[in-house]
Amino acid sequence: MRLLKHQILVLLLCAFFVLMGSFYVVLGWQMKDHDVVAAQIKVQADLAICEEIIDTKYPGSWSVQDGELYKGPVKISFNNNIADHLSRLTGDTVTVFLGEMPVVTSELSSNGEPVLGGKASANVAQTVLQNGQMYLGREDNGDRWNQVGYFPLRAESDKIIGMFCVRISQSYDQSFFTRSLITMATLGLVLTVLIVFLTLRSLRKAIIYPLQNIMSGAQEVATEQLMQSINVSSAKEIKELKDVFNQMVDQIQVLTGEINQVTHSNLKNESLDNNEIHNVMELMRGNKTMTELTTDYTVATKPNPEFSMESPWYSGDEGLPKGLSKVTLEHIVQFLQATRRPLSAEEVAEGVKLTRVTVRHYLEFLEQRRVLKSELRYGTGGRPVKLFILL
Repeated sequence: MRLLKHQILVLLLCAFFVLMGSFYVVLGWQMKDHDVVAAQIKVQADLAICEEIIDTKYPGSWSVQDGELYKGPVKISFNNNIADHLSRLTGDTVTVFLGEMPVVTSELSSNGEPVLGGKASANVAQTVLQNGQMYLGREDNGDRWNQVGYFPLRAESDKIIGMFCVRISQSYDQSFFTRSLITMATLGLVLTVLIVFLTLRSLRKAIIYPLQNIMSGAQEVATEQLMQSINVSSAKEIKELKDVFNQMVDQIQVLTGEINQVTHSNLKNESLDNNEIHNVMELMRGNKTMTELTTDYTVATKPNPEFSMESPWYSGDEGLPKGLSKVTLEHIVQFLQATRRPLSAEEVAEGVKLTRVTVRHYLEFLEQRRVLKSELRYGTGGRPVKLFILL
């Protein structure tokens, strides 16, 4: 029984894991696009925050003095304090451009020096410096892609003199993606444990325990200890198996009763034979005539009418069909005689405490022997009911 339980559980778990794996693949594919959208939203928010902080902390307009970038009276070019402060607040890489060239950045090289080499890409320069628009997109930074955002720096005359940039590294996207997958995996694990627990409980209640009861009943039948039918509550197939088992128990009980009756009859006849031999010996000593002896012996050895197999529904020459019992047959006929009304097979089965399948075999046999007749009764809806009437 454990093998059946384990096989069912393994099949369910395999199906569940295949379903969850497919779900994670689809979810991961969809989350890539959501990660890009989330990174773009963060870039826009960080650009707005940095612009607000710079305008608040350094009032005045952007300007170029002696080839250096200023914000009001404060020099911005090579002022790493500004870039580092904004980088700590946002977690981004902050860079300020004068024209297309960076003049201050929070990005550091391996030796701790600011990385100021290289111009802005052509499409960024076109969008921000020439068109005066904000730029949001992905930027190739050599060995990785970064989500970037630019906005133009305008002088007091509204001339665009530079750009402000925030850059989100690819590790941010990966960490967001990883956290999302970990969250989903944790939730999936909890659901898996819950489903396994509920599945095991359902298997035990619906399949394992009923089958164990049937196996226990079969073992009791094998050891001649089962005295009544078993009762299980489960799925339709298990209930049908229970009905077949109980029918087998009914047949075994009937067969056992017949065997006991035959055994009792044989013992009784053997006792009568011994007593008769003793009486013959005594009568011979008393000079009783042979006619009287013969008469007494015939009366004494006359078969017991209780065990006669002759009846309106049974012929000793033909015998009962295989699987039918005379005791059960007489029990069903007595019930029909006592009821004296048209009955269905289900009603007879309930009255004699046998299964419907077993009772139907006996009713069909009695109908063939013209002890019963049957008729179909049609109701207001559904299938017609076959009723059996005792003649």
